[in-house]
Amino acid sequence: MKKGSKAAEPDTNGIPSETPRTDARRSDARRKYDPEQTKRNILEVATQEFSAMGLTGARVDAIAERTNTTKRMLYYYFGSKEGLYQAVLEKVYGDIRALEQDLHISELDPVEGMRALVEFTFDYHDRQRDFVRLVTIENIHGAKYVEQVKTFKGRNVTVIHTIEDLLARGIASGQFRSDVDAIDLHLLISSLCFHRVGNRHTFGTAFGRDPSHPRLRARHRAMIVDAVLRFVRKEN
Repeated sequence: MKKGSKAAEPDTNGIPSETPRTDARRSDARRKYDPEQTKRNILEVATQEFSAMGLTGARVDAIAERTNTTKRMLYYYFGSKEGLYQAVLEKVYGDIRALEQDLHISELDPVEGMRALVEFTFDYHDRQRDFVRLVTIENIHGAKYVEQVKTFKGRNVTVIHTIEDLLARGIASGQFRSDVDAIDLHLLISSLCFHRVGNRHTFGTAFGRDPSHPRLRARHRAMIVDAVLRFVRKEN
């Protein structure tokens, strides 16, 4: 050591203490690190990866690279590749159910409320293609993973309650028939909206027309709304 130089003062463990500048950089990094935002980023990228590649084909390495994190961090948050896949399923189902609640359908006239619900469902399936693919993939797995999500059934029952309320108010006002089952109606709405996107490739190959093509969107949206309203309305 040169004469006059000052050695770093050891800490209590005998390790030289950090310089104030290094310590400040680490403090800044800690302040900037947001674990919840990191998890959201991981789920967003994982949604794209799983919807494109399926559970088997998706690579955790690819997800980690695109989120500037590590496999170890992904496993820390989600436990495993399957755990991350389940978290994605929980998120995409949660998203659609939360947006349905934001419609405040209970405040609308029964007919207008039914129209709003069908239009929303159509628009969501039309725009959120990852959701459609993930539902298809999970059905291939026989709902093996989504049935392990504790919040799944409770979260999805909200749409049935919404439809039950619409039907009850429509019956009371004399607008709707009284023999429509809410789950059957949900199946009808979901089927029409899901099929035009989920089966577009096979449908297009068979009939030479892509049912999800933008030029058909307005016509199909109006057609599905009309079909549902005709089904639930009381005959005069």
